[in-house]
Amino acid sequence: MSAPSPIIRRKSRQIMVGNVPIGGDAPIAVQSMTNTETCDVEATVAQITALQNVGADIVRVSVPSMDAAEAFGKIKQRVDIPLVADIHFDYKIALRVAELGVDCLRINPGNIGREDRVRAVIDSARDHGIPIRIGVNAGSLEKDLQKKYGEPTPDAIVESALRHIDILDRLNYPEFKVSLKASDVFMTVHAYQKLAGQIEQPLHLGITEAGGLRSGSVKSAIGLGMLLSQGIGDTIRVSLAADPVEEIRVGFDILKSLRIRNKGINLIACPSCSRQQFDVISTVNELENRLEDILEPMDVAVIGCIVNGPGEAKEAAVGLTGGEPNLVYVDGKPSHKVDNETIVDELEREIRERVTRQQQASHPEKIIPIKDIS
Repeated sequence: MSAPSPIIRRKSRQIMVGNVPIGGDAPIAVQSMTNTETCDVEATVAQITALQNVGADIVRVSVPSMDAAEAFGKIKQRVDIPLVADIHFDYKIALRVAELGVDCLRINPGNIGREDRVRAVIDSARDHGIPIRIGVNAGSLEKDLQKKYGEPTPDAIVESALRHIDILDRLNYPEFKVSLKASDVFMTVHAYQKLAGQIEQPLHLGITEAGGLRSGSVKSAIGLGMLLSQGIGDTIRVSLAADPVEEIRVGFDILKSLRIRNKGINLIACPSCSRQQFDVISTVNELENRLEDILEPMDVAVIGCIVNGPGEAKEAAVGLTGGEPNLVYVDGKPSHKVDNETIVDELEREIRERVTRQQQASHPEKIIPIKDIS
């Protein structure tokens, strides 16, 4: 199995988003945001459930109107994952979703008007035990900051964040987290680096408007990876112009690559070459598709030849090395031979049986059926 991560986390105050701790020594949470029409309760609940099924810890829902707030209340009653309400400008929406059981408010205090309105929201958050997420975006900086700096910069982003933070400090409400997002990787990274040492609150990481599935995943992996490797970050959202489910998968892949948090199959596979004894690429693609539902952490190695295959297979929970014949390893030891036609079925069966054993060892009171793959 993979060695522990050498990363030393930035020390931060811990807050609770529903039953999920953020900051302190809590695992880095992975979240996404629905892109359904919030007033369409059925579609939104279905998407939240899909996100939860692939491992999401938290889901954010846009609440742009009072009608959406009422729909949010119905949605909240039908799911059991913490929900963040994304609200801009209208403080009354924040007050309503607080009454309806929201787990976190994404609302910038400086954007909701007079001091009495801000105080009303903070008092409600305090009464209901709801944390706040301050979210600064390079594309929506205050007009005076745009004039002062001429264009979005890390300093402009941090100054905007500190204005909102100052409001919460004056109202004596430390239960918040902060995000500083830009579509530019270096601008985002430098902004988080500047703020990290100035506050104790947890930081929500993201590269906003990162792009489509491929380009956005790469950009997010670079930006978030730079920060996470420095110990900065307590929760992440990968922003993709794609199915939100992919945001969760990519988020966990980023954390797995840094050995920060393991969830699901960590597939170790060679790029393939003329030495391969089976079609590595199609095998890996099929395995990824079949094993998407598995959330238990497990290293699985699929190597096409005997040059690197045995070494990688011995280090994985389940491994395959190509040869004449191909050989399956379990817990670092040769287990059985497998022909090319049954590789995927055999590997899936071995992996699922191991997952079931792990689950039963953790919860001996439960009998967990092995998925029928025949």
